[in-house]
Amino acid sequence: MGVTRQKHAKKIMGFYKHNFQFREPFQVLLDGTFCQAALRNKIQIREQLPGYLDGAAQLCTTRCVIKELESLGKALYGAKLIAQRFQVRNCSHHKNPVSGSTCLLSMIEDGNPHHFFIATQDQELSNKVKRKPGIPLLFIIQNTMVLDKPSPKSLAFVQKLQTDQLVPEYQKQSIVELKEKEGLVKQEGEKRRKRKRAGGPNPLSCLKKKKKNPEEGQEPSTGKKKRRKRKRNR
Repeated sequence: MGVTRQKHAKKIMGFYKHNFQFREPFQVLLDGTFCQAALRNKIQIREQLPGYLDGAAQLCTTRCVIKELESLGKALYGAKLIAQRFQVRNCSHHKNPVSGSTCLLSMIEDGNPHHFFIATQDQELSNKVKRKPGIPLLFIIQNTMVLDKPSPKSLAFVQKLQTDQLVPEYQKQSIVELKEKEGLVKQEGEKRRKRKRAGGPNPLSCLKKKKKNPEEGQEPSTGKKKRRKRKRNR
């Protein structure tokens, strides 16, 4: 097992352990396509997978997966024998079996409460699994098992969770209330400013200033005229 691939898997496992509470033993749900790929590439799933995931793993499948492999006949007889060695998890399709992909999707509904991994080669099933946050996906490339990187849905879920944890609920409510109050204050301020605005220029300010009378500032006259003294000729 390559060192780089092991580091890659360890980093991804850390993501799921920390953010989605995955714990040993890891529950790995396998479908018929994964069993067939393992047989074709001579991969010993039971021996190799725990080492790759760096922890104990419980390999399991469902009755629907085994029924599907049985219905496909001799071509997938070897894959059926491999699947039958795993633990069988109860599904809700006892009376009416469904396809393996449909069954596995039903096992991870409601937020994947049992913390299942999904191991499949079915591309359509893989795409549907990636639309759900917190579900590790395993597949086989050539003769190597690969743990897929977290999907954008899982990353977005964790980012939102971290944001919510940074701001407690009571603080969120306080922030909402403060924003509402701030909005009301702004509205009142706008109304007040509108009231202060005049409809036009002050008409008194448009009047021309009167020129000062040059005589202003002089002492007012008493109204009495000075009499001239006449000289008498004697």
